[in-house]
Amino acid sequence: MRSDINLAVVGATGLVGRKILKVLEERDFNYKSLTLLASEKSAGQIINLNRKEHIVSGIKDSSFDNIDIALFSAGGSASKIFAPIAAQSGCIVVDNSSAWRMDENVPLIVPEVNPDDLKGHRGIIANPNCSTIQMVLALQTVHELFGLKKVVCSTYQSISGAGQKGISQLKDEIEGRIPDTRISPYQLAYNTVFHSFSEGNNYTEEELKMVNEPRKILHLPHLEMEVTCVRIPVLGGHGESLYIETEKEVDVSKLKSAYEETAGIVLTDKPENDIYPMILSAEDKDSVFIGRIRKAVNSSKALNMWVVADNLRKGAATNAVQIAELIAVNDLWEFDL
Repeated sequence: MRSDINLAVVGATGLVGRKILKVLEERDFNYKSLTLLASEKSAGQIINLNRKEHIVSGIKDSSFDNIDIALFSAGGSASKIFAPIAAQSGCIVVDNSSAWRMDENVPLIVPEVNPDDLKGHRGIIANPNCSTIQMVLALQTVHELFGLKKVVCSTYQSISGAGQKGISQLKDEIEGRIPDTRISPYQLAYNTVFHSFSEGNNYTEEELKMVNEPRKILHLPHLEMEVTCVRIPVLGGHGESLYIETEKEVDVSKLKSAYEETAGIVLTDKPENDIYPMILSAEDKDSVFIGRIRKAVNSSKALNMWVVADNLRKGAATNAVQIAELIAVNDLWEFDL
C-alpha cells in the first residue's frame, strides 16, 4: 500500500464527514497529507485528527489539484458539480451521495460483496445507500448458497440517516423544546415517519434506492424487490426485516455456518436465550449483525431474518474508507475518463 497518498475529505464538518475522519484514524489509513473541504460557511473550522489540527477549506475547482483520492460526503448537488472536476484532475472520488449510484459507468461498491467491480473505474466510485449496504451483505451469502428469487424488506431506520438536523429535531422534541430546524413536518419522537416520496409514484426515494441498488451490486437486474422504509425515533442504527424467496431449498444450519465465516458479518442468533441483533448491538461498530434466521412457515424455499448495522459507519463512513483501502492495496490508481 502506498505511503504517499494525498487524501481529501469533502463535507468534513458534517455528520458522515466527521465519522469518516474517525474511521480513518481508527483504521490507521496510511496517507501522506490530509485536506479537509466543506462549504464556504464551514471554512476556517479546526478539526483535530491524529493529534494534529486541520483547518477546513472551502471547496473550489482547484481543490483537487495533487489529490489522489477524495471521500465525498457533501450531498448530491456538490457531488454532481465537483466529482467530475476532481476526476478531471486525476483524483479518484468515492462518493457517499446518491448522485452517481445508478450511472452505468460508475461502480457501486460494497467491498465484501463486489470488489472486482472496482476494476476499470473511471475516477468516480459510488458508495451505496446505508440500508442497501447491510442488506446486500446478508443477501450475497443467501444467493451463493440457494439463489435469490425475491426479496421483501421492511426497514426500521434511525433518524441519524437524515443527518444532524434529524438528530437535533428528535432530541428537541424528547426534551420538550421547539426545534429550530425541522427535517420532518411531523413529530419524530414516539412516532414513525416515512422518507420523502418520489415524484410521480407512491414509493419513497429511499424505497426506490433499495429496489435498484441491490440489483446493480449483486448483478441481478431482474431480482424481484419489494421494500417499505420507515424512520423510527432512535439516534443510530438501522434494522431490516427480510423475507427472501430462493431458487433452492433453504438449509438454515448451512446458512448460519456460512455467515460465521463471512467477513463483515456477526451472527447473533440464539433465540432460546433471547439473543438477537438490536440497534444498540451495532452502535459504533463496523459489522453487520444478523439473527432471527428461520424458514418461512409455508415454504421450504423461503426464509426470514433480521439485519442490523450502524448506518453512519458501515452504512456510510466505513464502507467509503474500505473502498479507498481497496484502491490503495490493489493499486487501482490509473483510470480513463
